[in-house]
Amino acid sequence: MELIDRKREEADVNTMSPLVWAYIGDSVFELYIRMYLVNNSKSKPHKLHIESIKYVKAEAQAKILKRIENTLTEKELEIIKRGRNAENHHLPKNATVQDYMYSTGFEALIGYLYLTKKDERLSEILKMCVEN
Repeated sequence: MELIDRKREEADVNTMSPLVWAYIGDSVFELYIRMYLVNNSKSKPHKLHIESIKYVKAEAQAKILKRIENTLTEKELEIIKRGRNAENHHLPKNATVQDYMYSTGFEALIGYLYLTKKDERLSEILKMCVEN
């Protein structure tokens, strides 16, 4: 039994707003980072939270994207572009507008891969995010 039912077909996912992809991608990425930290440290929850922020804040996601973008396919770069250019009326509190747009593109890619069940590629990209 699958924990979460990802019942949408790829054609249906393609019609969603890139901001929906980013909404899901934000959750998937944060859960991945939290599990990575729990599995690789013996820290207490507050320290885990402080460490996770280093990965999930907009500035960090923008840097991750810039670091890995040369490993991405044309399709993945197009997904990022759609996420980055999606009209979002939310103004970032702790990030530049450019970092926020890039992080939205990054989250859109993570969400798209998750929703379309491209788990092997999603795993490859997530692993690249925590490599130094």
